[in-house]
Amino acid sequence: MTAMWRVLVVFCTLSVLSLSYGGDIKAKSCSDVRQAYTAKGFSLVNVPHQEMSGEHLRVCPQGYTCCTSDMEDKLGQQSKLEFENLVEETSHTLRTTFVSRHKKFDEFFLELLDNSEKSLNDMFTRTYGKLYMQNSEVFLDLFTELKRYYTGGNVNLDEMLNDFWSRLLERMFQLLNSQYHFTDDYLECISKYTDQLKPFGDVPRKLKAQVTRAFIAARTFVQGLMVGREVANRVAKVNVAPACIRALTKMLYCPYCRGLPGLKPCQNYCQNVMRGCLANQADLDPEWNLFIDAMLLVADRLQGPFNIEAVMDPIDVKISEAIMTMQDNSMTVSAKVFQGCGQPKPSGMGSSSRGSRSARGISDVFNARFRPYSPEERPTTAAGTSLDRLRIVWRTMQHSVVDIKEKLKQSKKFWSKLPDEICVKDKMTESDEEQCWNSHAKARYFPEVVKDGLTNQLNNPEVEVDITRPDTLIRQQIMTLRVMTNKLKNAYNGNDIYFQDSSELTSSTKGTPTIRSQPE
Repeated sequence: MTAMWRVLVVFCTLSVLSLSYGGDIKAKSCSDVRQAYTAKGFSLVNVPHQEMSGEHLRVCPQGYTCCTSDMEDKLGQQSKLEFENLVEETSHTLRTTFVSRHKKFDEFFLELLDNSEKSLNDMFTRTYGKLYMQNSEVFLDLFTELKRYYTGGNVNLDEMLNDFWSRLLERMFQLLNSQYHFTDDYLECISKYTDQLKPFGDVPRKLKAQVTRAFIAARTFVQGLMVGREVANRVAKVNVAPACIRALTKMLYCPYCRGLPGLKPCQNYCQNVMRGCLANQADLDPEWNLFIDAMLLVADRLQGPFNIEAVMDPIDVKISEAIMTMQDNSMTVSAKVFQGCGQPKPSGMGSSSRGSRSARGISDVFNARFRPYSPEERPTTAAGTSLDRLRIVWRTMQHSVVDIKEKLKQSKKFWSKLPDEICVKDKMTESDEEQCWNSHAKARYFPEVVKDGLTNQLNNPEVEVDITRPDTLIRQQIMTLRVMTNKLKNAYNGNDIYFQDSSELTSSTKGTPTIRSQPE
């Protein structure tokens, strides 16, 4: 009896201990997890009320858990979505800076071109009257080509400006020698004497130097803003690899499965996850920094003597000055042309066809000299008022140049600093290093933070990164920045780069660049 009594006591004791342990299991409720889970917008169907064994989990620790396999999968997708949103939100200021500044500069430059054209048309109509109106397409074509260049057209500024002065010489020469008839061949001969005779004085050389430098800087700077915008937009659309999704799930939502839905990750833990997931983005940084430095150089040009406003505002006065010079030197110019090209026939001796160059928009008789233009006669009409307004806009734009330069400086090292920006304490991570999620439990995180960039992820303890397979999209953006940086550097030096197709500028490396040096 005594032996049997002892056995019975032992059996009862084990039973009580067993029941007691089972009671503890039931006491660990999943109510906090259920509340947090439904707050994310998920259904509570099949969500456990109490912890259960976690052998079915593939990402989170397999101890007692509040997560089913379906919950783990859904939380994995939620991790991916939240990560994508985090990168978009963190890069929002950078991207909107490029978007807003590109729009602002582009609108200003186009408006400046339009108003300069209107100002010239108004002044020349008042100054030269019918003679200008009959030959106005020469000047309209000049502005058309300038706009086409600025908006990305394949225009050689040097050749285009030479052509403008050659055409103007032809028209002027005919007007000043209207008693003669000039054939197309004769007009071609006149054009050959443009450089030798310098009929317009030094204006063409000076204006060419100013226009080319100003337009190269303006167009390239605005294109740089566009490229910066496109690159930032594309890089912010992260390609989330499966290994990254697993790491994100483990960091953001495995605390749910452990019954700790409010627990934030340790900061160094977050850093390692983000450096692994954003390794390719960090590799963009060196080329991005060179691009920003080149943008800052060209921004300096926009504030210097070759800024586009300083060129376009008085362009009408400069061209008018050239016309006056041609008129004053008309006798000498005509004599040298007659000597080199031969004596033309009097206008009454030959009939010209309606479509010949000599007949286009030229008055049959021209007896009066061009009326001189003085600065006091500058138009006070809407065009003049508009230019006055543009000067105020330009002063505002000068402040904007200072502003964009500051914003550009702030954007340096943006992509390598992105993990730091995301893993901000109190917002994303827990400030108490002892009371944070370390990937397994609420405790300190001991591994060191790896360096940024793809090659440094070989020993990342949180994310399995294949360092032999760089992201193709990121490599394309690196090449895009490299091409744009080269163009910006050349623009700063007064050289232009022409591409076979400028529309491909932001896609990859299409277009064979050719550097063309512009005059000093």
